[in-house]
Amino acid sequence: MPSPDPDFAVTAIYVLPDDAWHLELDHLPSGGITVLAGIVPDEDPEREPSVWVGGIDPCIHIPVPVLRWFLELVDEQIADSRAWMQLRPELVAMIKELIDEYRGAIDDDEYAVLLPRLRAELPPADVAEVVRTAFRREYDLD
Repeated sequence: MPSPDPDFAVTAIYVLPDDAWHLELDHLPSGGITVLAGIVPDEDPEREPSVWVGGIDPCIHIPVPVLRWFLELVDEQIADSRAWMQLRPELVAMIKELIDEYRGAIDDDEYAVLLPRLRAELPPADVAEVVRTAFRREYDLD
């Protein structure tokens, strides 16, 4: 979605040490200074999304349409990144445990060991959701 004002742009980056998406509202005429950042943790349900306000130069005015546009983008990122946190509590706990243990990446050998455990503990549709969310892998229900 393009910015409603050509003086502003959004940069989306994933900050590994923070385990969060950062959507940065940049003011282009001032050299791309970040004036706002939406911070969306995607691995820990206990951490809430937030907005960081930079040391805004009093000469930089953020028009209301730009602010609305930016907050809509942050809301979309929250919906995309944190949807799994709305699952049943036991699935959220299991996904969080797997993310913490495997840091979101699992090799084929580890996956082959983990999959029977998941199949024993969960219905097939839940296995698919856990695998997709924790590892960004597709699980064949057949």
